[in-house]
Amino acid sequence: VLELRANPDKSARGVIIESKLDKGRGPVATLLVQEGTLRTGDAFLAGSHYGRVRAMLNDKSQKIEEARPSTPVEVVGFTDIPEAGEMFIVVSEERMAKQISLHRQEKIREKELSKLSKVSLEELYDKIKKGEVKELNVIIKADVQGSIEAVKEALKKLSAEEVKVNILHDAVGGITETDVNLASASNAIIIGFNVRPGTKAQSLAEQEQVDIRTYSVIYDAITDIKNALEGLLEPTYKEHILGRAQVIQVFNIKKVGTVAGSVVTDGKVVKGSHARLMRDNVVVYDGRISSLRRFKDDTKDCSQGLECGIGIENFNDIKLGDIIESYEMEEVQSRLT
Repeated sequence: VLELRANPDKSARGVIIESKLDKGRGPVATLLVQEGTLRTGDAFLAGSHYGRVRAMLNDKSQKIEEARPSTPVEVVGFTDIPEAGEMFIVVSEERMAKQISLHRQEKIREKELSKLSKVSLEELYDKIKKGEVKELNVIIKADVQGSIEAVKEALKKLSAEEVKVNILHDAVGGITETDVNLASASNAIIIGFNVRPGTKAQSLAEQEQVDIRTYSVIYDAITDIKNALEGLLEPTYKEHILGRAQVIQVFNIKKVGTVAGSVVTDGKVVKGSHARLMRDNVVVYDGRISSLRRFKDDTKDCSQGLECGIGIENFNDIKLGDIIESYEMEEVQSRLT
């Protein structure tokens, strides 16, 4: 039988078994000394926390001055509550323990932030070079199945040694909250062809920092992703949604065309702005708002909750329940990579 014994004549090392916050004593932890001897006054490091032994209690709640190997002991003197399972190490100086503790906390914070930051096409190349991204997860939504098949084939050809393009989900229809939640959980980007996110899905995407890219030409999407993988993507315009209105009545006026009697459900609708007409979250037409009237008067814009008549330039196929999305394109200054 091997009579293995721990060396008591060295700095103590052990493991945290349990920890809690005591109202009178502050952070307290029960630990098991595995080697060395722990003494009152010793500076220590436990995971990302540190402290100095102010008091020790044995299993009978009696104060003791030192704890030898295989001794379970309750220690008072932590700066914060350590996690069970963390290693407990005695160091020569409290200053050293504090420095190591702060360094470990910073590493943990960076790791947590890296988990929270979602991938976007603008930042993709930098993340690939840093080794943070080995796989680009993509969700595809389109108005027809043919568009989905075409983009899937094109994206598969873009996979390279540095990063693999992985298509998580594809379906026909508008971009929903479920798509955004999936993208958030899997750190994916969403690509839409002739489809748009609903109001709730758009708000959720902004909250979760999910990158949604919408296109009307498949070539543009493939080019964007290819340039992102090669570090050449230079976005020059950014879409800014002004507001949305729902069609509640349709008027056919001679020499004018079809006017959509609408109620503004979100933001405001602006005359002369870009307009996207959607039916079941699928883009039917993209043009401009040519006329905007409140009762009999022309107006520059119409805010949430108000009713108005909206005329869309060169388009008359408007139906009840359609959504008119007013937006503008903001020029974004190109960034040097």
